[in-house]
Amino acid sequence: MLGRALTENQLNHEKLSRIWGLPIMASDAVSSVAYAVEEILYALVPFIGILAVRYVGLVSIPIILLLVILVFSYSQIITKYPKGGGAYDVSKDVFGKKTSLAAASCLMVDYILTAAVSVSSSTAAIVAAFPELASNKIIISIACILLITLINLRGASESSKIFGFPTYLFILSMVVLIITGFIRYFTGNLPPIEYAFPPEQLEGITLLLFLKAFSSGCTALTGVEAVSNAVPNFREPPVKTAKHVLYMLGMIIIFIFGGTSFLAGVIKVIPVENTTVISQMAHQIFGGGFMYYALQFTTALILLLAANTAYNGLPVLLSILAHDQYIPKQFSHRGAKLSFSNGIILISVISIVLLITFKADTHALIPFYAVGVLVSFTISQAGMFLKWLKIKGKGWVYKSCINGFGALATFVGAIIVFAMKFASGAWVIAIIIPLIMLFMAFTRREYVKFEKDVSIENYDYKYKGNKSNNTKPCIVLVHNMNKGTLKTLDYALDISSNITALHISRTLSHTKLLQKQWDEMKIDIPLTVIPAPHREIMQPLIDYITEREKQLNKSEHLTVVLTKYIGDWKYRIFHNQTSLFIENRLSGHKDSVTVLVPYVYSEKKNMKI
Repeated sequence: MLGRALTENQLNHEKLSRIWGLPIMASDAVSSVAYAVEEILYALVPFIGILAVRYVGLVSIPIILLLVILVFSYSQIITKYPKGGGAYDVSKDVFGKKTSLAAASCLMVDYILTAAVSVSSSTAAIVAAFPELASNKIIISIACILLITLINLRGASESSKIFGFPTYLFILSMVVLIITGFIRYFTGNLPPIEYAFPPEQLEGITLLLFLKAFSSGCTALTGVEAVSNAVPNFREPPVKTAKHVLYMLGMIIIFIFGGTSFLAGVIKVIPVENTTVISQMAHQIFGGGFMYYALQFTTALILLLAANTAYNGLPVLLSILAHDQYIPKQFSHRGAKLSFSNGIILISVISIVLLITFKADTHALIPFYAVGVLVSFTISQAGMFLKWLKIKGKGWVYKSCINGFGALATFVGAIIVFAMKFASGAWVIAIIIPLIMLFMAFTRREYVKFEKDVSIENYDYKYKGNKSNNTKPCIVLVHNMNKGTLKTLDYALDISSNITALHISRTLSHTKLLQKQWDEMKIDIPLTVIPAPHREIMQPLIDYITEREKQLNKSEHLTVVLTKYIGDWKYRIFHNQTSLFIENRLSGHKDSVTVLVPYVYSEKKNMKI
């Protein structure tokens, strides 16, 4: 189901061009228009009734201006931080560890909610066209998550082509909707919607109500940061390609969000149960014909595919965090299809839990949504502002003005959104983000402590040579050169004189470093290297052991010696327990014996050999 495995040299073919990168990165931001206008109306209608339609455009203007600022700001971030990571990399460089963890935590929350909100909105669009499916919302949403997960696990190149076409169809459908609506409006042929029971028209808008509507409409800003977070996913030159995609994305959002906001006021549309604002607008402009169902279908698709922005952005961010040792290292490894499969699976699991918990209700999830992304916007803009003041350089004055104003605007926006959405559930974000930060700091501390304790730097190791008379074959698996590996090697030297040191190579750079350390230790056992072109070590290992078993005499067994790091409960989280997986796999080989050499760690004592 996941397709053919890919080799490391095929990575460039898996990267995104402008044509396919735009729909992949634009799906979240573009799809926001499918519910951003509706969220503005949901904030206004209960208080001022049908009068709310007059203020949709007024609320949308500052959101569009903020979007323009963010597009220019993130283009500068792409230039200065081409390795991806966006707000995380900026804050790490300018502010340091604590602020960078806050930015990373906000982005993680935003990406997870992007997946959950997008899928629930897609389900709402389906239910709007086919009301009889309303009772199956949760099942439909979970099925959508599983489908997106499967496609992403098949690789970035394949997912971009599968998801790209529907995104372009949605953009085209919305352009047709807006142009048709404008033509009918200016020719006097676009009457407002008449409701059977029109909401009461109450007093006008207040500042507090305006801010509440603004906070709801800020969902239209989500997704803009995705391009800067995933710069390494773009083809050469990645910086130039990413910036072009960002500019195209900004122009498309401004046209669609601005156009729908204007038409919503003209048509006087308000939220109605079991349908959407976009559905009502399309019905009023197109009638109930082909274009109406085409728009509903593409809307459902784009909202579904908007979740894919999270599947492209978050795994890259997690891989960067894993390399920096802030989350378990498993998230830094690419799978057989060159995708960060562990990150993809994490998104799916948490999204499904959220969809079940909130019954796939978009409006229940929205309060958690925009806070995190606006905080990360603020951190990144403030970081770039300070960076321009420090390094100066060409055009630093206008660049710092853009980032400074962007930081101020997003900070005010974050405060407004958090205050307005606090009672609706945004208070939970104030708990979740610090908890994520604490977990990342804790993870980093444990990895640093472990690496310090097992490091061979300044370690006086004396290779004792082989003293065993036993000639039965023995294989020592070697991944890193550390104290645990040396203890395992010493054990092998005690039990056999026929030793093969075996390394399964996932990356060439790591293998070269290991070979250099091996030579420096003056170990006279040759280090046999087997390439793992698909980054999966198990199958190459099994193939090698199977071949060695064929060479055994009838009375011989092959001994496979592994290092097992033993500690408290933390080690089961931070170390991938590869040795246990290998032991389990080899248990079915009747001619092989697996030996686990324990390397014990104590919180109160140093590592012991």
